[in-house]
Amino acid sequence: MASGGKRGVIYTVTLNPALDKTLIATGLEPEVINRAEVARVDCGGKGINVSRALRNLGLESVAMGLVGGAAGELLRQGLAQLDLRADFTSVSSETRVNLTIHDQRRNALIKLNEAGPAVTAQEIRALVDQVRARVAPGDWWVLAGNLPPGAPDDLYATLISAIAAGGGRALLDTSGTPLVLGCGARPFLVKPNRAEAEFALDTRLATRDGLRRGLGAFLRLGIALPVISLGAEGAAAASGGEMLMAAPPSVAIQSNIGAGDALLAGFACGLARGWPLGETLRWAVAAGTAAAMEEGTGMGTLARTSELLPLVTLRPL
Repeated sequence: MASGGKRGVIYTVTLNPALDKTLIATGLEPEVINRAEVARVDCGGKGINVSRALRNLGLESVAMGLVGGAAGELLRQGLAQLDLRADFTSVSSETRVNLTIHDQRRNALIKLNEAGPAVTAQEIRALVDQVRARVAPGDWWVLAGNLPPGAPDDLYATLISAIAAGGGRALLDTSGTPLVLGCGARPFLVKPNRAEAEFALDTRLATRDGLRRGLGAFLRLGIALPVISLGAEGAAAASGGEMLMAAPPSVAIQSNIGAGDALLAGFACGLARGWPLGETLRWAVAAGTAAAMEEGTGMGTLARTSELLPLVTLRPL
């Protein structure tokens, strides 16, 4: 799984970021006043989650994307408080706020996501120009999350082509038509979950044979490192003639929100450090598992990821 060149800068691009608010209660009942026992707010959106996870894992990144309004200003301030570097493109509409309610009695999560701000063609051009101005050979670009209203379905494909033209390498994590079109631009890595991969490839991936066929289909599209995340089952990946699957240990799950982003951060770590596929896959699954053990959209610590690493099972797919 050779990456070539220097380590380079890691960028994360979040086109539809959010403030993630989590309320924790014990027992929710309809038509009465329910009271939260704990409330927390995290800077969110998939790419921003990756930046937060990377920081915990010992690597710096630059967070980019589209932010606006009072919520966007709070997001900027929150990242500054976390000492995370950011270079956002401003938009005129308000950044979204997502709500997660955790009922501890039922061990159930209710998640409500806003659609996000409608963006203009001029704002999108400004973002693309900002990416083009920054990209350099050897850099890694994490493109993650859904598109905001008003963005064209081929926006990720446009960004991937711009990054490749500048000598950078794109890691794509999205779904639906933007994933299909993005794959056509040949990113270095794609990381759909099983359902997203099934949509993109129009085939079932329910078995190990299915996963092998799916990874092979992504490889034939010219993607150097396809990854299919499998939730509690771990993840499968292929590169350089290898197809591997890594399974996490059984742990107490607090919230699976953001676990896939931590998994992607683990892959970015391995790629930036030049690790082989097996080592990178195990590290990524350990990072995702560590995040799932945190409340809200908390990212796991380096210490916990390191503790989980020897418990991750790696085998040929």
